[in-house]
Amino acid sequence: MAGRFEPLNRTAVRGGRTDVPPGRGGTAGAGAVQRRWTPDGPVDLGLTLGPLRRGPADPTFRTTPDGSVWRATRTPDGPATLRVSRSGTGTGTEIDAEAWGAGAAWLLDHLPALLGAGDDPAVFVPRHRLVHASHRRRPGLRLTRTGLVLESLIPTVLEQKVTADEAYRAWRRLVRQYGEPAPGPHGLNLHVMPDPRTWAMIPSWDWHRAGVDAKRSDTIVRAVRVANRLEEAAAMDLPEAARRLEAVPGIGPWTSAETLQRSNGHPDAVTTGDLHLPGIIGYALAGDRDADDAAMLELLAPYAGQRHRAARLVLLAGRTPPRRTPRMYRSDIGRL
Repeated sequence: MAGRFEPLNRTAVRGGRTDVPPGRGGTAGAGAVQRRWTPDGPVDLGLTLGPLRRGPADPTFRTTPDGSVWRATRTPDGPATLRVSRSGTGTGTEIDAEAWGAGAAWLLDHLPALLGAGDDPAVFVPRHRLVHASHRRRPGLRLTRTGLVLESLIPTVLEQKVTADEAYRAWRRLVRQYGEPAPGPHGLNLHVMPDPRTWAMIPSWDWHRAGVDAKRSDTIVRAVRVANRLEEAAAMDLPEAARRLEAVPGIGPWTSAETLQRSNGHPDAVTTGDLHLPGIIGYALAGDRDADDAAMLELLAPYAGQRHRAARLVLLAGRTPPRRTPRMYRSDIGRL
């Protein structure tokens, strides 16, 4: 039912909407480690895991017709592939998971957190009609917590000051070129992103061919050189984690918030410094398409402690101001 009432526009996609076909998963794959988990409430796999997808052709993320969500990642124990789906038996409230690779056990241990077990949507109280309607239509929205910082930080840096399509293209190219095939079934052509050392060794011309300017590539290289220190932020509270990330030159409040929303699952990690978000929030909640960060934060003040969730619900509603200017110019420095 999620998304039945609004068009699938870019704003809803940015809110973390990923459609997962109805289904109950398939049979266990060869060599997989398995786990069945029963959540304490409804979990919408598409809404919960959707923010981890970087574009429709993300080489680390897939959905399949049987209702499964596949994810390739690099854990502290090594590369791994995870498949999650609703159980094919009983009431269907159970979640079946299979994992492959050196990090399989780590992924299954962290499955509840990934599917929002540490999130408590019951404490959220809508204060606007639009937010109330969006919240009511999405009882399965949980905030994911991956516990992995770098895998969210790097694609977020790639998204700095460029269009989403440019950033997604760069992510696809770099992961496929420098990552490694994901363990487990190979029919999906999933890839695990490169390890920190490999990111640091990418030559300047390949960054250029991927359409990534020196400012963003330099930020990624600085970040991967202190990867272990940044990964520690996954266990910190929000202010301390943001300070840890923003100590790296090139990482500011926008990048840290977008990263910590995924790695830490914090419901109050609201994004500031965004080109479009204040206008979307301002228009949806107050009819103010020219709202700035200060006006957005004032509108979200009644949701203190839950501002990120409130912003996501606004984005998922898909209500955007009419366009007044052309779309942001899509450049490709790789063609220069």
